[in-house]
Amino acid sequence: MAPIISAHELSKRYGVAPLFKNISFNISEGDRIGVIGPNGSGKSTLLAMLDGRVKPDSGNIALRKGARLSCVTQVSEFASGDTVRSVIESALERADVRHEDRLSRFAETLGRAGFTDFETPTATLSGGWRKRLAIAAALVEEPDVLLLDEPTNHLDIAGIKWLETLLRNATFASVVVTHDRYFLENVSNEMMEINRAYADGFLRVRGNYGAFLEAKEEHLHAQKKRQDALANRVHIEREWLRRGPKARTTKSKARIDKAHEMIGELGGMNARSATSTANIDFPSSGRQTKQLIRLDGVGYSIGDRKLFDKLQFTFTPGMRVGLVGPNGSGKTTLLRLLRGDIEPTSGEIFKADALRIVYFDQNRELDPNVTLRRALAPDSDSVIYRDRVIHVAAWAAKFLFTGEDLNRPVGKFSGGERARILIAQLMVQPADVLLLDEPTNDLDIPTLEILEESLLEYPGALVLVTHDRYMLDRVSTIVIGLDGMGAAERFADYSQWETWQRSQLSKGANKTPNGNERAREVLASGRPASAKRKFSFSETEELQGIPERVAEAEEELRVQCAALEDPAVTGDASRLQKSCLRIEEVQKSVDDLYARWAELEQRKG
Repeated sequence: MAPIISAHELSKRYGVAPLFKNISFNISEGDRIGVIGPNGSGKSTLLAMLDGRVKPDSGNIALRKGARLSCVTQVSEFASGDTVRSVIESALERADVRHEDRLSRFAETLGRAGFTDFETPTATLSGGWRKRLAIAAALVEEPDVLLLDEPTNHLDIAGIKWLETLLRNATFASVVVTHDRYFLENVSNEMMEINRAYADGFLRVRGNYGAFLEAKEEHLHAQKKRQDALANRVHIEREWLRRGPKARTTKSKARIDKAHEMIGELGGMNARSATSTANIDFPSSGRQTKQLIRLDGVGYSIGDRKLFDKLQFTFTPGMRVGLVGPNGSGKTTLLRLLRGDIEPTSGEIFKADALRIVYFDQNRELDPNVTLRRALAPDSDSVIYRDRVIHVAAWAAKFLFTGEDLNRPVGKFSGGERARILIAQLMVQPADVLLLDEPTNDLDIPTLEILEESLLEYPGALVLVTHDRYMLDRVSTIVIGLDGMGAAERFADYSQWETWQRSQLSKGANKTPNGNERAREVLASGRPASAKRKFSFSETEELQGIPERVAEAEEELRVQCAALEDPAVTGDASRLQKSCLRIEEVQKSVDDLYARWAELEQRKG
């Protein structure tokens, strides 16, 4: 079968330097392509080209006849006055879905996405739920290819796992731009890195992120051997050229031309292989106080809702605390309490005298009209770092900015570049305590690795809120978990918290309807679930039993999909065929259950 998308020799430049040139690739059914690359390499631009929002300077994109694309951009924006319901209904309208199919598709998509109140205004949704809604709106269009640009930004860990499961079990192809290494490892079956370090401008490898790293190492090793061999030949040819050969014969002239060609090729290889990374190193104040911050029975509530209660904890130098929990559980609220922006509703917070706290804000609050020069050095052309005066141009270069960038407004930089600006601002402030709220959003993988190294060496206390599970595992020495229902506990690592969170959710499920149940209570007519109408006893019994049947079917689907990763299955053609057929059967059963659920809820009224 023909590829869904064929891209041929795509090139794009903004200003003098090209983003990429002559990139060619295909996207076929079953592909789950992870796209990575340094900030500014053109990943988002490439996605926008596939979606038709940006035209290439040269090259072309062919879309298979009748194929449908859906795209979720980095920033999830909705029109003023939109609700969850109106966003999905508009998506169904755009996709020209038959009216009789809309109800079941509406129910299945929003139920799986976890929405419970369809009349919620989009303006009141958190960043994570806005992202879920944008993904749900793309899904109801039933695309052949789903394009996702940094989909894990603002999603909590539960949301990321939901998306991982969705993409692994999907029948459509997907292209995902992300720097979440665990996400790439768990989802992708192909990887593509856009990077000028490669002769073709990109490297595409079959397999997940781990397989890509192995292939990349082999590729760069071979490229280095070729570079070294070429350098030796160029050295010999330069010595020959210095002796002043006369191009009197065709043979001599050809050798001179070949020498210049090799010198040019070596120059290009040297330029591509020259790598630069941000120089991140948070300075500590060096104070020896044993207790920096102590929480004594701290609680915080918003109205009748208790985020957490009776929290006992002491922050000491060298402690690296990972703060985890679902969206809305109070992670950012706890950071603001530690910073002193708000007061607890119960308990007390004790801080050491003259405590210096540095806070990284996930909202990237930078004045978009200020130039990079003034953002880094507001009052002069230099900054003071570790008691040394550094010119602003040299300081900017540490974070991969050029002299030309100094006069650009901050609003013109990408999300990853703005994150580096904020880090550069924070690094001139010696701190006893670092509070980092989602610092990984938009950062490329090389910068993430440098940030991790800096945090591992930081001698002060660190409190880290991040959805990047790799960073949590690598950096944190202790985890504080918030369950979103008022409880808070401490754990040795992230996996312990995961186990606890699952137990908390199962307890809550016994007391209140889960997201899918509540979703179906209002999906049919938009009226509250309390607006009931009598229907038959058998239908009542069937409706009550559907949630459990759905859970059982989805669990079997998960098990069957996991079996496909077993070499004993994939290596046996007969078992593999049976497993694939069973997955189709179970998937159909799940779809039928959701449709029946929606039908019964509609009849119940």
